[in-house]
Amino acid sequence: MKLNDTNLPARLTRNLVAALIFLLAALLVPLPAQSAPVLLDRIVAVVNSAVITQSELDQQTDQTLRQMALRNTPPPARDVLEKRILERMITEKVLLQMADETNIRIDGDTLDRAVTRVAAQNKMDLPAFRAALEKDGINFESFRNQIRQQLIITRLREREVDNRIVVTDAEIDNFLANQKQDPDHQIEYNLGHILFLAPEGASPDALQKLKAKAEKALAELKGGADFAQVSATYSDAQNALQGGSMGWRSAAKLPSLFVDAVKDIKIGDISPVLQSANGFHIIKLIDKRGIDTQQIVSQTHARHILIKTNEVVTDQDAYVRLMELRDRLINGGADFAKLAKQYSNDLSAAQGGDLGWLNPGDTVPEFERTMDATPAGEISKPIKTPFGWHIIQVLERREHDVGPERQRMLARQAIRERKSEEAFDDWVRQARDRAYVEYRLGE
Repeated sequence: MKLNDTNLPARLTRNLVAALIFLLAALLVPLPAQSAPVLLDRIVAVVNSAVITQSELDQQTDQTLRQMALRNTPPPARDVLEKRILERMITEKVLLQMADETNIRIDGDTLDRAVTRVAAQNKMDLPAFRAALEKDGINFESFRNQIRQQLIITRLREREVDNRIVVTDAEIDNFLANQKQDPDHQIEYNLGHILFLAPEGASPDALQKLKAKAEKALAELKGGADFAQVSATYSDAQNALQGGSMGWRSAAKLPSLFVDAVKDIKIGDISPVLQSANGFHIIKLIDKRGIDTQQIVSQTHARHILIKTNEVVTDQDAYVRLMELRDRLINGGADFAKLAKQYSNDLSAAQGGDLGWLNPGDTVPEFERTMDATPAGEISKPIKTPFGWHIIQVLERREHDVGPERQRMLARQAIRERKSEEAFDDWVRQARDRAYVEYRLGE
């Protein structure tokens, strides 16, 4: 728990806590004299200027228990699980507050498309998916809100971390050279991961205690404990309550610390406790397989119109101007190339906004996400990236083998993903450490 000059002043924090206590007292319902007051809800944590209530924690805990039951994962004791879930909720609250302060929003259309994609991934249409959720005891509107929050945090990550990742040509050259020399780079791993996150600037004594906690968890695993259960009990990773699975990743997309720990062990084996700058780790090799280097890449041929913002042109001005241009293109029969040459602030304006054939990873995440969601022949609504505001027209798509060009593209993606994962974990830790947090779960 920290409080510094970037958070609430101490006096304001004390006033907030006093006010919250007063509000809690107001929740006591007057009953006949012979009955004791009934507390409708209580606060289990204060996070900056917001609170987390017992009912919110109960809802998340019950939902997590249902999901673990569906995966046949034995849960830890409820009080242990509640503490893990509360930590996750605190971190999410901190990130959502940061997003709200910087006006990151998810509109209804974007949310609807995301929910529909989740339903499609589960091989259901939306009504069937909703019925399945409710059968499992999950309120559909609560599920939609969880998806909204995930999208908001994803966009926050893109802006604060992903868009700042730089991959140089020298890094790509070095990556490809190592790939030729090291056969391990042609392997994908499916790993389980348990993280013991070290606070920023942790003392040697604190690190020793954290390592002892990791060794205790490792001893439980060696004694036959279920990995997913131990993950839910101990791990500080975002996927802790999903069994700690990292999914399939190539060696290039994993920290070298992890690859070195598992490349010589058998499937099903567990690594010793590993130490990194972020804390301590336990890795399980769930499975591994070779990579098909002849896969075909999906390419998109697109063009766009970019309006940059400045002291004169605000975000609202850029959005309105692009909506007007979009209306002229869709309803007025205007020519995209002519409007791009006239209005776009991008170098591609001279080519009518044409960006040519784009590979995955060629553009910033916001642009690529919108482009991928736009059907061929259609024009997107205005979207914002670090370069300004865009409308995008998807001309066509194709599957294409780009040979050596593809190898460089995959290398760039792998390096970017590895850097992003490490940078995001560190950024989240710093954001969490800067937040004012007061625990009340044990009260």
